[in-house]
Amino acid sequence: MWKVVGDRETGKLPPYSFINRVKSNRISSLELSNYKEIVSAHKGAVNSLQVDLIEGRYLLAGASDGSIAVYDVQSATKHEGNGMVAKHEHILVVDKRHEQGHKYAVSSATWYPVDTGLFISGSYDQSVNVWDTNTTRVVVDFKLPGKVYRTAMSSVAGSHMLIATGTEDVQVRLCDIASGAFTHTLSGHRDGVMAVEWSTSSEWVLVTGGCDGAIRFWDIRRAGCFQVLDQSRSQLGRRPPLLEHFPTKVSTPKSFSSGQSSTIKVRTPQKKTASGTGAKRVPSLYRVPSQTKGSTGKRLHPGLLSSHDRATAHYGAVTGLKVTDNGMYLLSAGSDSRLRLWDIESGCNTLVNYEIKRIEPRKALQLATTQDSSLVFVPCMTTIKAFDVWSGRTSETFRGHYENVNCCWFNSQDQEMYTGSNDRQILVWSPPKIRLDEMDEGRNNEQDQDCWSD
Repeated sequence: MWKVVGDRETGKLPPYSFINRVKSNRISSLELSNYKEIVSAHKGAVNSLQVDLIEGRYLLAGASDGSIAVYDVQSATKHEGNGMVAKHEHILVVDKRHEQGHKYAVSSATWYPVDTGLFISGSYDQSVNVWDTNTTRVVVDFKLPGKVYRTAMSSVAGSHMLIATGTEDVQVRLCDIASGAFTHTLSGHRDGVMAVEWSTSSEWVLVTGGCDGAIRFWDIRRAGCFQVLDQSRSQLGRRPPLLEHFPTKVSTPKSFSSGQSSTIKVRTPQKKTASGTGAKRVPSLYRVPSQTKGSTGKRLHPGLLSSHDRATAHYGAVTGLKVTDNGMYLLSAGSDSRLRLWDIESGCNTLVNYEIKRIEPRKALQLATTQDSSLVFVPCMTTIKAFDVWSGRTSETFRGHYENVNCCWFNSQDQEMYTGSNDRQILVWSPPKIRLDEMDEGRNNEQDQDCWSD
C-alpha cells in the first residue's frame, strides 16, 4: 500500500489510477465490521435496502412487518466499548401504527433518485406510496391489482418521474408522481413480475423479469417490448471494443498520384426508398422482427409480435435483475439457482458459469455490483457470495446471518456493503479500520526497508 502512496507522491501513478487502486484494495478486504453496527428497528425480515444516490449517507430499509426505516450510516447515534463501536440507530421509522403505514409486508423501498426528500415504498397490501421524508406523510399513493414485488425509478431520467412496479399481476404498470395516475400498462408477461430495473444508459428503457422465466426489454415510448432474452442464444466472451466496429481510414494503393488524398472515406451503401431518400440504419437494440418475404398475411402490431415470443431466460421465475453501471450488460438471477450475464446490445447469454449452489426461489432478491462492475454480490441462502463478473469465480463468501439473506446494497462512496435477512438484522461489511499508530508503524517499517545503505 505504501508503495502505491509513494508512486502517487512522485507522480508515477495518475490520480484516477491511484483512486481505483485504493478502492480495489478496500473492496478485496471486506469483512463483517467490528467498529460499525446498525441497530435494526424491524421486527420482521428485511426485504429491501438502498443508500441514497446523492450523499451516499442515508440507508433506507423496508421489512416484512410493514415498517420502513432510515439510518444515517456516516454519523453514529452513540458509541460503546470505550468508543470503539459506533451504533447507528434509526432517524426515521414508519410502521403499522402510523395512520398511513402499510398493513402488510414492505417488499420494496427506494429513494427518489435526485433528492432525499422523497422515498417510495411498495407493499403486499397492493399499494405504492410516495413519502415526504421531512413530514413522514404520504403525498401520493397508487392502488394496484395485486401484491407489489418490486418498484424502481430511473437514476438517469430527466424527462419523466415514473415508478415502474412489478406485481403478481401479469401487467407492468408505470406510476407518474407528477400526475398521480398510471401512464403506461406494459403487457407481455404470462405470470407475475418479480423484478424491474431501469437501464443505466437510457431513461426510456425498462427491463422486467417475470415468474414465467422471461426477461423483456421495453421502450416506454411505444407499445410492446422490443427484445425478449433467450437462454439458448449465446455468445462467448466480452463485447469487443467499439473502435473495432468503425474503421475510419483505408490505405490507398501506391499508384495514386501525390496530389490525391492518402485516405478514403468508407460509406455504406444506402437503399433508396420510394420517395428517393436514403433510409437510416436502425440500431439493433430497437429493431422489430419483420414479416418474412412473400407472406401475404396482415402485418402485425409490434406489441402482438412481442407477445408471441415465448423465449425464456431461466427455467423458473426471474427473481433478481441488475444492470451494470455502463449499461452494457445485465445480470439476472432465477429460481433455477442460476446467475446469468447478458450482453444487452446483442441480447445473448455470455455463458459465464457462476459457482452457485442454491438461491432462494420464492422471494424477489436484490443484487448489487461494485462501481466498476467487476464484482457482483448475490444472496445465496444464509450467505452472500461475491463473484467475478467476467469469469464467474467466487471471490469471497460472506457469512454472518442466521437466516436467508434477501437483499444487499454496495455503497461505492465508502466501499461498504449492507445486507438484510430474515433474521431481522442489517449487517455492515466494511474494510478493516487501520489506526493511526499502525499506519505510522507501517510507514516507518517501509522507510527502514528503503534505507539499505545503513
